[in-house]
Amino acid sequence: MAKFVLICIVGILPMIGTAQEREVPLTDHHQHLFSPALAELISPPGGPATRPITARDLVMHLDAVGIRSAVVLSTAYIWSQPSRRIENEYERVRAENDWASQQVAMFPDRLIGFCGLNPLREFALTELARCAKDPNLRHGLKLHFGNSAVDYRNVEHVSRVRSVFRAANDFRMPIVVHMRASITEKLSYGREEALVFLNEFIPAAPAVPIQIAHLAGAGGYDDPSVDDAVSVFVDAIRAGDARTRQLWFDVTSVALGDPTPQQAQLIATRIRQIGLRRVVYGSDAAIANNSPAEAWAAFRRLPLTPEEFRTIAGNVAPYARPSP
Repeated sequence: MAKFVLICIVGILPMIGTAQEREVPLTDHHQHLFSPALAELISPPGGPATRPITARDLVMHLDAVGIRSAVVLSTAYIWSQPSRRIENEYERVRAENDWASQQVAMFPDRLIGFCGLNPLREFALTELARCAKDPNLRHGLKLHFGNSAVDYRNVEHVSRVRSVFRAANDFRMPIVVHMRASITEKLSYGREEALVFLNEFIPAAPAVPIQIAHLAGAGGYDDPSVDDAVSVFVDAIRAGDARTRQLWFDVTSVALGDPTPQQAQLIATRIRQIGLRRVVYGSDAAIANNSPAEAWAAFRRLPLTPEEFRTIAGNVAPYARPSP
Protein backbone atom coordinates (compact mmCIF):
# COMPACT_ATOMS: atom_id res chain seq x y z
CA MET A 1 0.00 0.00 0.00
CA ALA A 2 2.84 2.38 0.92
CA LYS A 3 4.48 1.68 -2.43
CA PHE A 4 1.23 2.56 -4.25
CA VAL A 5 0.91 5.84 -2.33
CA LEU A 6 4.52 6.72 -3.15
CA ILE A 7 3.93 6.09 -6.85
CA CYS A 8 0.84 8.32 -6.80
CA ILE A 9 2.72 11.12 -5.05
CA VAL A 10 5.58 10.89 -7.55
CA GLY A 11 3.04 11.08 -10.39
CA ILE A 12 1.38 14.16 -8.91
CA LEU A 13 4.53 16.11 -8.01
CA PRO A 14 5.35 17.22 -11.59
CA MET A 15 1.91 18.85 -11.81
CA ILE A 16 2.73 21.35 -9.08
CA GLY A 17 3.72 24.82 -10.26
CA THR A 18 3.12 26.93 -13.32
CA ALA A 19 3.76 25.86 -16.90
CA GLN A 20 6.81 28.11 -16.94
CA GLU A 21 8.21 26.43 -13.85
CA ARG A 22 7.41 22.92 -15.06
CA GLU A 23 8.20 23.40 -18.77
CA VAL A 24 5.69 20.70 -19.72
CA PRO A 25 2.38 21.27 -21.52
CA LEU A 26 -0.66 22.33 -19.57
CA THR A 27 -2.86 20.41 -22.04
CA ASP A 28 -2.32 17.57 -24.47
CA HIS A 29 -4.52 18.64 -27.40
CA HIS A 30 -4.41 15.37 -29.34
CA GLN A 31 -5.10 12.08 -27.58
CA HIS A 32 -7.04 8.91 -28.42
CA LEU A 33 -8.63 6.08 -26.49
CA PHE A 34 -9.16 2.59 -27.94
CA SER A 35 -12.19 0.58 -26.89
CA PRO A 36 -11.71 -3.21 -26.64
CA ALA A 37 -13.70 -3.61 -29.86
CA LEU A 38 -11.62 -1.05 -31.74
CA ALA A 39 -8.36 -2.47 -30.39
CA GLU A 40 -9.38 -5.85 -31.79
CA LEU A 41 -10.32 -4.27 -35.13
CA ILE A 42 -6.95 -2.56 -35.64
CA SER A 43 -4.80 -5.42 -34.36
CA PRO A 44 -2.57 -6.66 -37.20
CA PRO A 45 -3.40 -10.18 -38.43
CA GLY A 46 -0.90 -12.60 -36.98
CA GLY A 47 0.85 -9.82 -35.06
CA PRO A 48 0.76 -8.67 -31.46
CA ALA A 49 -2.70 -7.57 -30.38
CA THR A 50 -3.34 -3.86 -29.94
CA ARG A 51 -4.21 -3.13 -26.35
CA PRO A 52 -7.23 -1.03 -25.39
CA ILE A 53 -6.45 2.43 -24.02
CA THR A 54 -8.85 3.57 -21.32
CA ALA A 55 -9.31 6.95 -19.71
CA ARG A 56 -7.62 5.62 -16.60
CA ASP A 57 -4.61 4.57 -18.67
CA LEU A 58 -4.40 8.01 -20.26
CA VAL A 59 -4.63 9.90 -16.96
CA MET A 60 -1.85 7.73 -15.58
CA HIS A 61 0.34 8.75 -18.55
CA LEU A 62 -0.56 12.41 -18.10
CA ASP A 63 0.35 12.27 -14.42
CA ALA A 64 3.71 10.69 -15.22
CA VAL A 65 4.82 13.83 -17.09
CA GLY A 66 2.71 16.41 -15.25
CA ILE A 67 0.17 17.34 -17.95
CA ARG A 68 -3.03 18.58 -16.36
CA SER A 69 -5.61 17.81 -19.05
CA ALA A 70 -6.07 16.19 -22.45
CA VAL A 71 -8.39 16.38 -25.42
CA VAL A 72 -9.74 12.92 -26.24
CA LEU A 73 -10.50 12.67 -29.96
CA SER A 74 -12.86 9.77 -30.57
CA THR A 75 -11.57 7.27 -33.13
CA ALA A 76 -15.07 6.21 -34.19
CA TYR A 77 -14.19 7.17 -37.78
CA ILE A 78 -11.97 4.08 -38.02
CA TRP A 79 -15.11 1.94 -38.22
CA SER A 80 -15.93 3.83 -41.44
CA GLN A 81 -12.53 3.51 -43.09
CA PRO A 82 -13.32 2.69 -46.77
CA SER A 83 -10.77 -0.12 -46.90
CA ARG A 84 -12.70 -2.00 -44.18
CA ARG A 85 -15.98 -3.84 -44.65
CA ILE A 86 -17.90 -3.44 -41.41
CA GLU A 87 -21.35 -4.86 -40.80
CA ASN A 88 -23.71 -2.54 -38.96
CA GLU A 89 -21.19 0.24 -39.49
CA TYR A 90 -23.20 3.10 -38.06
CA GLU A 91 -24.05 1.05 -35.00
CA ARG A 92 -20.31 0.54 -34.47
CA VAL A 93 -19.59 4.24 -34.93
CA ARG A 94 -22.25 5.17 -32.38
CA ALA A 95 -20.94 2.58 -29.93
CA GLU A 96 -17.37 3.88 -30.21
CA ASN A 97 -18.44 7.47 -29.65
CA ASP A 98 -20.61 6.37 -26.71
CA TRP A 99 -17.69 4.45 -25.20
CA ALA A 100 -15.44 7.50 -25.53
CA SER A 101 -18.13 9.61 -23.88
CA GLN A 102 -18.41 7.21 -20.95
CA GLN A 103 -14.64 7.14 -20.51
CA VAL A 104 -14.27 10.93 -20.56
CA ALA A 105 -17.08 11.22 -18.02
CA MET A 106 -14.90 9.37 -15.50
CA PHE A 107 -12.46 12.31 -15.39
CA PRO A 108 -14.51 15.45 -16.13
CA ASP A 109 -11.84 17.76 -14.71
CA ARG A 110 -9.04 16.20 -16.76
CA LEU A 111 -10.45 15.04 -20.10
CA ILE A 112 -12.33 16.86 -22.88
CA GLY A 113 -14.19 14.68 -25.38
CA PHE A 114 -14.59 15.19 -29.13
CA CYS A 115 -16.94 13.26 -31.41
CA GLY A 116 -15.41 11.29 -34.29
CA LEU A 117 -16.90 10.40 -37.68
CA ASN A 118 -16.23 10.00 -41.39
CA PRO A 119 -17.62 13.16 -43.06
CA LEU A 120 -18.35 11.29 -46.30
CA ARG A 121 -20.83 8.85 -44.79
CA GLU A 122 -24.57 9.37 -45.27
CA PHE A 123 -25.07 9.30 -41.51
CA ALA A 124 -22.37 11.92 -40.77
CA LEU A 125 -24.76 14.79 -40.07
CA THR A 126 -27.05 12.54 -38.04
CA GLU A 127 -24.18 11.38 -35.83
CA LEU A 128 -22.86 14.90 -35.46
CA ALA A 129 -26.27 16.09 -34.26
CA ARG A 130 -26.40 13.19 -31.80
CA CYS A 131 -22.93 14.04 -30.46
CA ALA A 132 -23.91 17.69 -30.11
CA LYS A 133 -26.45 16.58 -27.48
CA ASP A 134 -23.92 14.48 -25.57
CA PRO A 135 -22.51 16.51 -22.64
CA ASN A 136 -19.17 14.71 -22.96
CA LEU A 137 -18.72 14.97 -26.74
CA ARG A 138 -20.33 18.29 -27.62
CA HIS A 139 -17.00 20.03 -27.03
CA GLY A 140 -15.89 19.39 -30.61
CA LEU A 141 -15.53 17.23 -33.71
CA LYS A 142 -12.55 15.18 -34.89
CA LEU A 143 -12.19 14.48 -38.62
CA HIS A 144 -9.47 12.33 -40.18
CA PHE A 145 -9.29 12.97 -43.91
CA GLY A 146 -6.62 10.31 -44.41
CA ASN A 147 -8.52 7.52 -42.67
CA SER A 148 -11.77 8.61 -44.34
CA ALA A 149 -10.13 8.85 -47.79
CA VAL A 150 -11.35 12.40 -48.40
CA ASP A 151 -10.30 13.41 -51.91
CA TYR A 152 -9.86 17.17 -52.24
CA ARG A 153 -10.25 16.86 -56.02
CA ASN A 154 -13.62 15.13 -55.78
CA VAL A 155 -16.38 17.75 -55.96
CA GLU A 156 -18.85 15.57 -54.06
CA HIS A 157 -16.33 14.97 -51.28
CA VAL A 158 -15.67 18.69 -50.95
CA SER A 159 -19.40 19.37 -50.75
CA ARG A 160 -19.96 16.73 -48.06
CA VAL A 161 -17.05 17.93 -45.94
CA ARG A 162 -18.20 21.53 -46.28
CA SER A 163 -21.66 20.49 -45.03
CA VAL A 164 -20.13 18.83 -41.96
CA PHE A 165 -18.01 21.91 -41.22
CA ARG A 166 -21.12 24.07 -41.54
CA ALA A 167 -23.10 21.83 -39.18
CA ALA A 168 -20.29 21.79 -36.61
CA ASN A 169 -20.25 25.57 -36.81
CA ASP A 170 -24.01 25.69 -36.21
CA PHE A 171 -23.59 23.47 -33.14
CA ARG A 172 -20.62 25.64 -32.04
CA MET A 173 -18.40 22.57 -32.00
CA PRO A 174 -14.70 23.31 -32.64
CA ILE A 175 -13.03 21.09 -35.25
CA VAL A 176 -9.76 19.17 -35.03
CA VAL A 177 -8.83 17.84 -38.46
CA HIS A 178 -6.15 15.52 -39.77
CA MET A 179 -6.12 17.22 -43.17
CA ARG A 180 -3.38 15.11 -44.80
CA ALA A 181 -5.02 13.14 -47.62
CA SER A 182 -4.70 9.36 -47.60
CA ILE A 183 -1.17 8.11 -48.19
CA THR A 184 -2.20 4.49 -48.76
CA GLU A 185 -4.80 5.55 -51.34
CA LYS A 186 -2.18 7.81 -52.99
CA LEU A 187 -4.53 10.79 -53.01
CA SER A 188 -3.12 14.14 -54.12
CA TYR A 189 -1.88 16.43 -51.38
CA GLY A 190 0.04 19.67 -51.24
CA ARG A 191 -0.47 23.32 -52.02
CA GLU A 192 -3.61 22.89 -54.15
CA GLU A 193 -5.32 20.81 -51.48
CA ALA A 194 -4.44 23.33 -48.77
CA LEU A 195 -6.03 26.04 -50.92
CA VAL A 196 -9.23 23.96 -51.06
CA PHE A 197 -9.13 23.72 -47.26
CA LEU A 198 -8.63 27.48 -46.96
CA ASN A 199 -11.18 28.47 -49.59
CA GLU A 200 -13.91 25.86 -49.08
CA PHE A 201 -13.79 24.41 -45.58
CA ILE A 202 -12.66 27.17 -43.24
CA PRO A 203 -15.30 29.67 -44.47
CA ALA A 204 -18.00 27.08 -43.67
CA ALA A 205 -17.10 27.23 -39.95
CA PRO A 206 -16.22 30.87 -39.17
CA ALA A 207 -17.50 30.85 -35.59
CA VAL A 208 -15.41 28.00 -34.16
CA PRO A 209 -11.71 27.24 -33.71
CA ILE A 210 -10.27 24.91 -36.35
CA GLN A 211 -7.19 22.97 -35.29
CA ILE A 212 -5.04 21.41 -38.00
CA ALA A 213 -3.43 18.27 -36.62
CA HIS A 214 0.17 17.15 -37.05
CA LEU A 215 1.20 20.53 -38.52
CA ALA A 216 -0.84 19.56 -41.63
CA GLY A 217 0.94 16.21 -41.99
CA ALA A 218 0.50 12.69 -40.68
CA GLY A 219 3.51 12.48 -38.38
CA GLY A 220 7.09 13.46 -39.06
CA TYR A 221 8.04 16.16 -41.54
CA ASP A 222 9.93 14.35 -44.29
CA ASP A 223 7.19 14.66 -46.92
CA PRO A 224 7.70 17.80 -49.07
CA SER A 225 3.97 17.92 -49.86
CA VAL A 226 3.24 18.65 -46.20
CA ASP A 227 5.47 21.70 -46.22
CA ASP A 228 3.83 22.79 -49.48
CA ALA A 229 0.48 22.68 -47.66
CA VAL A 230 1.80 24.54 -44.62
CA SER A 231 3.18 27.29 -46.86
CA VAL A 232 -0.39 28.15 -47.93
CA PHE A 233 -1.38 28.87 -44.33
CA VAL A 234 1.85 30.74 -43.62
CA ASP A 235 1.15 33.02 -46.59
CA ALA A 236 -2.47 33.58 -45.50
CA ILE A 237 -1.47 34.37 -41.92
CA ARG A 238 1.22 36.80 -43.08
CA ALA A 239 -1.32 38.52 -45.32
CA GLY A 240 -3.72 38.98 -42.41
CA ASP A 241 -6.34 36.78 -44.08
CA ALA A 242 -9.46 36.95 -41.91
CA ARG A 243 -10.12 33.26 -42.55
CA THR A 244 -7.14 32.39 -40.36
CA ARG A 245 -8.51 34.26 -37.34
CA GLN A 246 -9.47 31.07 -35.50
CA LEU A 247 -6.93 28.74 -37.07
CA TRP A 248 -4.75 26.64 -34.76
CA PHE A 249 -2.09 23.99 -35.37
CA ASP A 250 -1.09 21.09 -33.16
CA VAL A 251 2.45 19.75 -33.39
CA THR A 252 1.49 16.17 -32.62
CA SER A 253 4.21 13.71 -33.72
CA VAL A 254 6.03 16.24 -35.95
CA ALA A 255 9.30 15.10 -34.37
CA LEU A 256 8.48 11.45 -35.04
CA GLY A 257 11.27 9.32 -36.48
CA ASP A 258 14.24 11.51 -35.52
CA PRO A 259 14.07 14.24 -38.17
CA THR A 260 17.31 15.29 -39.82
CA PRO A 261 18.84 18.60 -38.66
CA GLN A 262 17.48 20.21 -41.84
CA GLN A 263 13.97 18.87 -41.26
CA ALA A 264 14.05 19.87 -37.59
CA GLN A 265 15.11 23.40 -38.54
CA LEU A 266 12.32 23.62 -41.11
CA ILE A 267 9.75 22.56 -38.49
CA ALA A 268 11.02 25.25 -36.13
CA THR A 269 10.92 27.86 -38.91
CA ARG A 270 7.35 26.98 -39.86
CA ILE A 271 6.22 27.12 -36.23
CA ARG A 272 7.64 30.64 -35.95
CA GLN A 273 6.09 31.71 -39.25
CA ILE A 274 2.69 30.38 -38.22
CA GLY A 275 3.08 32.22 -34.93
CA LEU A 276 3.67 30.56 -31.60
CA ARG A 277 0.32 31.77 -30.21
CA ARG A 278 -1.45 29.49 -32.73
CA VAL A 279 0.55 26.37 -31.87
CA VAL A 280 -0.62 23.82 -29.30
CA TYR A 281 0.98 20.62 -28.12
CA GLY A 282 -0.33 17.10 -28.73
CA SER A 283 1.08 13.60 -28.21
CA ASP A 284 -1.25 11.20 -30.09
CA ALA A 285 -2.35 7.80 -28.76
CA ALA A 286 -0.25 6.46 -25.88
CA ILE A 287 0.97 3.37 -27.70
CA ALA A 288 4.43 1.75 -27.47
CA ASN A 289 7.25 4.33 -27.43
CA ASN A 290 4.78 7.20 -27.69
CA SER A 291 3.62 7.98 -24.19
CA PRO A 292 3.02 11.68 -23.48
CA ALA A 293 6.36 11.77 -21.65
CA GLU A 294 8.22 10.25 -24.62
CA ALA A 295 6.40 12.39 -27.16
CA TRP A 296 7.15 15.61 -25.25
CA ALA A 297 10.82 14.61 -24.90
CA ALA A 298 11.00 14.05 -28.68
CA PHE A 299 9.41 17.42 -29.38
CA ARG A 300 11.88 19.12 -27.02
CA ARG A 301 14.72 18.02 -29.32
CA LEU A 302 13.61 20.50 -31.99
CA PRO A 303 15.77 23.64 -32.34
CA LEU A 304 13.40 25.99 -30.50
CA THR A 305 14.45 28.27 -27.67
CA PRO A 306 13.54 27.55 -24.03
CA GLU A 307 11.12 30.48 -24.14
CA GLU A 308 9.47 29.12 -27.30
CA PHE A 309 9.00 25.73 -25.67
CA ARG A 310 7.49 27.42 -22.61
CA THR A 311 5.11 29.39 -24.79
CA ILE A 312 3.88 26.27 -26.62
CA ALA A 313 3.63 24.36 -23.34
CA GLY A 314 1.44 27.11 -21.89
CA ASN A 315 -0.83 27.51 -24.91
CA VAL A 316 -4.37 26.19 -24.42
CA ALA A 317 -6.87 26.23 -27.29
CA PRO A 318 -10.08 28.19 -26.53
CA TYR A 319 -12.22 25.05 -26.34
CA ALA A 320 -9.94 23.54 -23.65
CA ARG A 321 -9.85 26.54 -21.32
CA PRO A 322 -11.73 26.32 -18.01
CA SER A 323 -15.08 28.05 -17.96
CA PRO A 324 -14.99 31.41 -16.17
